[in-house]
Amino acid sequence: MRRPEILAPAGDFTCLQAAIDAGADAVYFGLGTFNMRARSGVNFKVEDLPEIARRCGARVKRYLTLNAIMFEGEVAAVEETIKAAVPYVDAFIVSDWGVISLVKKHGGVVHVSTQMSTSNSLAVKFLAEQGVERVVLARECSLAEVSRIHSVIRQFGHSQIAPPELECFVHGAQCVAQSGRCFMSHSIFGKSACRGECTQPCRRRFLVKAVDMYENDQGAPVHEGKTEFLVEPHTVLSTKDLCSLGFVDKLIDAGIASFKIEGRARNAEYVKTTVECYRRAVDAVMNGTYTPALVAELTTEVKKVFHREFSDGMYFGRPGVDQFTDTEDSLSTTVKRHIGIVIDYYLKAQIAQVKIQDHAIAVGDTVQIHGPTTGVQETVITELHRDEERPTRAEKGTWVTFKAPRCRVGDKVFFIERRNPGV
Repeated sequence: MRRPEILAPAGDFTCLQAAIDAGADAVYFGLGTFNMRARSGVNFKVEDLPEIARRCGARVKRYLTLNAIMFEGEVAAVEETIKAAVPYVDAFIVSDWGVISLVKKHGGVVHVSTQMSTSNSLAVKFLAEQGVERVVLARECSLAEVSRIHSVIRQFGHSQIAPPELECFVHGAQCVAQSGRCFMSHSIFGKSACRGECTQPCRRRFLVKAVDMYENDQGAPVHEGKTEFLVEPHTVLSTKDLCSLGFVDKLIDAGIASFKIEGRARNAEYVKTTVECYRRAVDAVMNGTYTPALVAELTTEVKKVFHREFSDGMYFGRPGVDQFTDTEDSLSTTVKRHIGIVIDYYLKAQIAQVKIQDHAIAVGDTVQIHGPTTGVQETVITELHRDEERPTRAEKGTWVTFKAPRCRVGDKVFFIERRNPGV
């Protein structure tokens, strides 16, 4: 049984560090344009590539997403991005044949994105013939189909074709459109999902409006009764999130080489928590300790961070009514409140000095410290100090010190509040 790769999203350096610290085997990220998360704040810059490579080192692989469609006139810009990235990344995740040709031209490794909707072994074989080393299968594939595809492509080794690896999404948001190829955002707001600009209209409320129901004898429109209807539940096109923790063993048996966690637009604690949980689940399967009790524990953990209702995705059947959520809100069992920033850290004593800017802090609170180098560190406050004082609580406008994992000046500090979502 081959141990699958845990592939984590990274939208900034804090998320990148959180993924590395949590045990990710690989990370995927974008460089601002030509990828499916083109919004600001969830991408790096070309000049960040050396630092990304340095942090990941030899242990953590780096995959650059260039999976948006490429229009005529953009070839030169895409090619410059590829040339700049080749020395620093292990592969390019792509969906456009033109981009594939450019990656191959400059000696890069090609991973085909789920945007290409590869859903059968014939398509995988054709891609392998073009030199593709990994295929991210369409999210519409069932687990049985994934297993069958893996069985068929293993036979490629008896020919001149090297069998490519299979990568599948195991956790995170899902799209109502096939493999994410949706035109709603483009049609309504002029923001194309195929260019990484999706505004997610599927997550919004829908109003059905009756117009000119019929005309009277004089040709005037007549409306009888109510002519506007708010669709309930209002999230009729909003899909549930995928969570595969309950069948990680079956995913491994199906031959999936890489477990991909969705979420380049999500925050660092989401990255840290999901990566840690799937790391533990995979390790448990490999060492024979994967049990229902562990699944329950890990599911409780991932529920602490941002998520909608969970589902098995399409691994056990095509979508039906149970694929859609009744709420657009996060169902996380914890929420973070901004406390303030680290203004000093005493390394030898492992003491952080924090300026309280918003939420108060008290003994017994659970806090997280986030930073581009720190990643995400969590601790429980056992004592507070301010010079000779030992307060039990520190309010906005004051400063306080407490024992904390290593962090840096400027890092953000958050209070972790337990909550009952939906109540």
